[in-house]
Amino acid sequence: MRGTLFVVATPIGNLEDITVRALRVLRDAAVVAAEDTRRTAQLLARHAIATPTTSLHEHNETAKTASLVARLERGDSVALVSDAGTPTVSDPGGRLVHAAIEAGIRVEPIPGPSAVLAALAASGLPSESFTFLGFPSIKSKARKNWFSRLRNSQGTVVFFEAPHRIAETLRELRQIAGNCQVAVARELTKAHEEIIRGSLDSVIERIGVPRGEFTVVVELGETTETDQVAPVDLAHEFGEMTVIDGLSRRKAVATLARRHGLAANSVYQALEAAKKSPK
Repeated sequence: MRGTLFVVATPIGNLEDITVRALRVLRDAAVVAAEDTRRTAQLLARHAIATPTTSLHEHNETAKTASLVARLERGDSVALVSDAGTPTVSDPGGRLVHAAIEAGIRVEPIPGPSAVLAALAASGLPSESFTFLGFPSIKSKARKNWFSRLRNSQGTVVFFEAPHRIAETLRELRQIAGNCQVAVARELTKAHEEIIRGSLDSVIERIGVPRGEFTVVVELGETTETDQVAPVDLAHEFGEMTVIDGLSRRKAVATLARRHGLAANSVYQALEAAKKSPK
């Protein structure tokens, strides 16, 4: 009889946030495949669970998947866990789950803590439906594509960000979404949990020294070309491109149009409007 691959959600901070079912699965499994065996060892020790662990992270998942599937085919049950929350959601484990399904092995989810749902529930923003976008890429082209997906979304969007990139990401968000309503959560379920709510401008001012991983909830309205970005902001960007970067007027307008999803004529009109606005 084949074993089962259990996809087990674990606490995102507070070690008390684990279900009775998850503890039973971790105790009964033949092995726990963990993103970080040292971190998982703390959780297991807290609940007196002696199940052996093996590492399964982004750098070895491809190599380790075959051996874990072989164990499952021999009848061993495997509990897959990440550092926190649900495996495969912006965490390793997807290759193993896919390989197990391809091999005809039962894959059983063990639901539990989620930073996405915790932040969404406490944000005060609409939660009837939402879009989850994971982490913004750090690579230039992929990052532009990520922000393009965000700009084209409507309603509530949730994403993760690292502490050393949160300020830059919020500033970029301001450029493409305006002064929208946000909730920025950090250290969820931990002693220093903090959720900053309000307009994006006010949140940027109050965020202080970033610590811990961030979960950001954004309320995006239905935007039009005229309200995606203020004329004065376009004029500021236009000045940087032409004066500092040395772009021609035509090239700068084309770049702004692509960046903000505007027609070139709309950019020209916004620049003219900025010229006429009071200083």
